[in-house]
Formats: sequence, C-alpha cells, structure tokens
Amino acid sequence: MQRYPIVIIGAGPAGLMAAQRLAEAGLEVHIYEQNKAAARKFLVAGHGGFNLTHSEPIADFILKYDKAEIQHIVQLFDNDKTIAWLKTIGIETYVGSSGKIFPIKSIKPIQVLQSWLDKLAELGVQIHYEHQFVDFDDDKIYFKHKEANIEIPYNKLILGLGGGSWQKTGSDAKWIRVFKNKGIHVSPLSAANSGYNTTITFDDLEGQVLKNIEVQFGTVRKKGEVVFTKYGIEGSPIYYLNRFTRPHSFPLTIQIDLKPNHSVEDIIDSLNSSNKTAEILKNKLKLNKTALSLLKRLDKVTYTNSKLLAEAIKAYPIHIHSFRPIDEVISTAGGVKFDELNESLSLKKFPNIYCIGEMLDWEAPTGGYLLQACFSTGDYCAKQIINSKS
Repeated sequence: MQRYPIVIIGAGPAGLMAAQRLAEAGLEVHIYEQNKAAARKFLVAGHGGFNLTHSEPIADFILKYDKAEIQHIVQLFDNDKTIAWLKTIGIETYVGSSGKIFPIKSIKPIQVLQSWLDKLAELGVQIHYEHQFVDFDDDKIYFKHKEANIEIPYNKLILGLGGGSWQKTGSDAKWIRVFKNKGIHVSPLSAANSGYNTTITFDDLEGQVLKNIEVQFGTVRKKGEVVFTKYGIEGSPIYYLNRFTRPHSFPLTIQIDLKPNHSVEDIIDSLNSSNKTAEILKNKLKLNKTALSLLKRLDKVTYTNSKLLAEAIKAYPIHIHSFRPIDEVISTAGGVKFDELNESLSLKKFPNIYCIGEMLDWEAPTGGYLLQACFSTGDYCAKQIINSKS
C-alpha cells in the first residue's frame, strides 16, 4: 500500500491524463489546482473551435514539434490513441475539412471536460481546488489555501503547472521562480502561436481576411488564412512561422503569396491580357477585396509593371517588428529544459518529481498539436511511474 498518494499539481489536460492512467493502475492520486474549477485554459481554448488533435500521419505529425524528446513522447501516445481514449470517456469525434479532430458537433467543450472528470471520480481521483502552489522539497509540497499555509507529503509528485499565457486561466508561470531558486534551468518563456506587430498599420483592413494564401519566411511556407488587426496580422499560418522567426532578430520581413496555385508567369500573362489592371486582378485572378486593398498600397511603378506586380502578388512583403504580449498569445515557448530531466521526465535534482505539459521546453503550432502533447506527456509520465513500481 502507498504510504502517501501520488500528488499532481495542475488540473489541466496533462495532469488529468496522468491522474487517469495512474488511477487505472490502482494508485491513489490527489490533484491540487489553484483555480476553483479544473482545466480553465482547456475550456478557453475551445471557444475558437475545439480541435483536440489532428488526423495527419504520425510521421508528419511529430515534425510539428521542435524537440526530439517531445516528438518521441507524442509518437508513443499518438493522435490515434487520443481518439481511442476519447471514446472511452464517451466522446465521439470527427475529422474536419482541415484534418483537425473535433468532438461531434453536439458535444460542447464543457461536456468533454465533465465526462473526463466523471471518469476520474469513478476511479477515485480526488481534486482539491483553490490550492496555490508555493514550494516543494524532497518530501512535501507547500500550498496557500484560503489564507492558510499547508504542507502535503507525497510519494511521487507530478507538476503540470502550465506556461505563461492567458494568466486569467491560471497559467501565471510563478513556478519559474521556485525552480530557479533550486538551481533548475528553465529556458525563458516567450510568446508562441502569436500574432505579429507590423511596422505599418493595417487599421483600414482590421478584421478582414485573406483566404487561400500561403505565408513564407525563408524556405518555410504555410497555407491558410491571415486576419488583419489594429496592430498587424494573426492566423494559423502566422502562428506556424513563429518557431522559425524566433531565432532571428526583429525587424523581419515575411511574404504572403496571394495566389499560391499560380506561377509568376501565369499572373504576368493574365495582367498582359488587358490594360485594365484592376479588372484583371478582380475578375480574372479572383483576388478578394482584402488582397486588392493590399495591392493598392504598392507604389505606382510596381503596380503598373506586370512583372513587378506579379512578383508582389506572389510575395507581398509584410514587415514585422515583434510578437504580441505574452499574456494574450495562445501558448508559450520555453520552460523546463529536457537536460534537467531524466528520460522518465523526473527532475535529475529531485527524482521523485516529474514535469509534464506546457511547462516543458517545447513548442508546436495550433491545430491540435498543443493538446496532443499535453495528453501524451501525461500518459507517458504516468506509465514511467507505473513501470517503476512493477
């Protein structure tokens, strides 16, 4: 019999998954959460379309992650296993037109979470709310609970403390100070899946969308949609570029291919078919009003020269100078470095303490990849603990 329970701090998707797997193995599990309810960021993420993972082949899937360690973990508990697991808690899914995996349309995010919490309750997992993590040592965790300071002994401790974005959901990254005080190396958190602030404002295009385009930075290209805002640009292909622009110093220039299925030569031929450029752009090349507005910003020499205009259509320059503030972005890059961890995800300095989820040093684009890695690290960590006891 366990002398003390396995303690998990953080009732997000990584922590909940670890709890389920451990409880299924017959282990006593207690989760401590600083909010009044579980998985607030999980629910907030569902407001914009609740994609739980992605359907692409795993060989392509894992390339969306920037670290070999997280690629390995995701491969062990992949998107197919996530879909199968969702069925076990009563959640049926479907594949959207983009390849993203969603709960069937009658199921809301809160229903997914409630089904999961019901499963955990069946397994005997106890969740203690309003417990703010303060510190840990080799034997105990220290919390603030309703003005009281309390300490909890543990057998194994799993930390799923999150990143640093959307602080209103509890991802406040206060744990970094604790780790640094213990000499545990944490890569600085930075904005990920972020919009870009542009050097030129697009106030006149705010809220307008460029569809069926492709963004490019160097050799990296990504198709999708781009939305203009007061400060610059947003959208899934923009978020995808974050990982590749981050190593470079701002200001930078990215390009938007407004007609990715047309060559420069095709566009030149279309433009040369008439001297009525505006009509060709609208009626023959089928550019929408947002794309037309962008092109009207070009200087007269470029706009009136078919070759230069075609090149601008294929690589419209957008000058960017920074990411959005970290608290408003979807996720954060940085976190506990993998070289601070054993293969089991336990800390080398504290072998009975494990780190999972977004607090680890990895990043991925939106589209189901973020949640998948949280599910995967929770599953992986639990199995490491279970196997160590067998």
